[in-house]
Amino acid sequence: MADTIYFYAQTDAYAEFSNFAPFGVEMEGVYWRTVEHYFQAMKFHDPVYREQIRRASKPKDAKALGMTRALPLRPDWEDVKDTIMYDAVLKKFQTHDAPRALLLGTGDAEIVENAPMDAYWGCGPDGQGLNKLGQILMQVRTLLNQAS
Repeated sequence: MADTIYFYAQTDAYAEFSNFAPFGVEMEGVYWRTVEHYFQAMKFHDPVYREQIRRASKPKDAKALGMTRALPLRPDWEDVKDTIMYDAVLKKFQTHDAPRALLLGTGDAEIVENAPMDAYWGCGPDGQGLNKLGQILMQVRTLLNQAS
């Protein structure tokens, strides 16, 4: 097993780890096409705008809607975003067998989102980013291993 697993694009190995991967989640009784749809919508308290994001046909469209600053972000966003991401990623891997098997098959390898423009969720342009999504995936892997 490789010491480090990198993922990012939908054409890469381990693309299932991406929030853009086509594995829907039910959160709070509502179905979301991807983790990305859910995460972007949770940036806002406005229920109409959340629904617009939920109905976006593609995750890149959901992300674009979530990047707007025409509407204010919820005031607690910086405090809750990591938990929102963790909850949605956990749900994805609890719900879908194929991605769960892929994740569990990574053993104890480090998982890194190779996102060159994102030094928070990914490794950033210089590889020194926080890799929060990779960290969450490894936490979910540990939890799922303990549960099996």
